[in-house]
Amino acid sequence: MSRPIFEVIALGAEDAVAAQDGGADRLELVTDMAADGLTPSRETFGAIRAAVRIPLRVMLRLSDGFSAADARELDVLCETAQGLRAEGADEFVLGFLDARGRADLDAIHALVDVIDGCRWTFHRAMDRAADRDALRLQLAGLPGLDTYLTAGSADGVAAGLPVLCDESARAGEPGYEPELLVGGGLLLDHVPTLRAAGLSGFHVGGAVRPGGWAAPVDVAAVRTWREALDSAVAVG
Repeated sequence: MSRPIFEVIALGAEDAVAAQDGGADRLELVTDMAADGLTPSRETFGAIRAAVRIPLRVMLRLSDGFSAADARELDVLCETAQGLRAEGADEFVLGFLDARGRADLDAIHALVDVIDGCRWTFHRAMDRAADRDALRLQLAGLPGLDTYLTAGSADGVAAGLPVLCDESARAGEPGYEPELLVGGGLLLDHVPTLRAAGLSGFHVGGAVRPGGWAAPVDVAAVRTWREALDSAVAVG
């Protein structure tokens, strides 16, 4: 079996270096975790890009919540994405819902046009969708969409385990082609069940910060996760 993908949230270059040294495969770059992760500055992206060699996925989100707010904010976000592209960003994280809990296709298409074929993750807005299967079909075939970041439930991985295992079994069906990246209250205790169900993508933030979000990523904690993911038995 291939090695599991391990993605770690980084707020700055110190986090990024610790995550890379501990064995992370990829970073999600955000700022302001009090708002559940917003878009970092071009300067922060540039500093992190200069500090590490692993892939970086940059959050595209300017305010708390899962709506695109209004046309003006969307315009600002598109301009921000253009600036990040000019800085060298080539992977992203995004996702918006409308008032009915469906994918906000206007907002999503606007950003997908700006990032112009770059690979991207649809983030945990999925866990607030009115219908997960319908959302997947709405987004099917969008350029660059290769990953869904999900806990399986708005209440976190512990509540979402049955959904995650079911969706893993549907891999390759229409709308289920993108990889699942499990995150949102993910614990080491969840790893054996998820690996046995065929899940191969894992995402953590606070779990590798023993001192909380005010403290940096701990390289030893990242190594512990890396070892646990690599040693868990996956389906053949």
